[in-house]
Amino acid sequence: MSRAQLALNVADLEASVTFYSKLFGVEPAKRRPGYANFAITTPPLKLVLVEGEPGQETRLDHLGVEVESTGEVTAATTRLKDAGLATFEENDTSCCYALQDKVWVHGPGKEPWEVYVVKADADQLGKSAALVGDACCVGQPEAAEAPSAAAGCACGS
Repeated sequence: MSRAQLALNVADLEASVTFYSKLFGVEPAKRRPGYANFAITTPPLKLVLVEGEPGQETRLDHLGVEVESTGEVTAATTRLKDAGLATFEENDTSCCYALQDKVWVHGPGKEPWEVYVVKADADQLGKSAALVGDACCVGQPEAAEAPSAAAGCACGS
């Protein structure tokens, strides 16, 4: 099953976990230091919370589509490239406590989108080379085709 992903940077992780648990009627599927995610069935949503700076307003970190296989990521990469979009691929990358394959694109407002598959759990937060920011996945791609962003983490697991 594919599902949409919404990743938010939040100032108070505990308060956010409490709020979203009540809002969606589920507890987080994964909790790690500075990180929580919810695997929500109805609506099909992966909600990712990344702890930001104290006092900072909640802000969009990135958007995504979680798929079930690397083949689906590869197919999305081909489709996005064929549509003329600049893509940035990451395979076997450790990001936000998961081993993932993913492809990145940016919308017209520079909003970062990833299509990704979680291949395995990981013990470390990890870093994505696709985005710039202060959240869990920090870095700037060197490739000319790599999209730039003002957002932070690229963590879908």
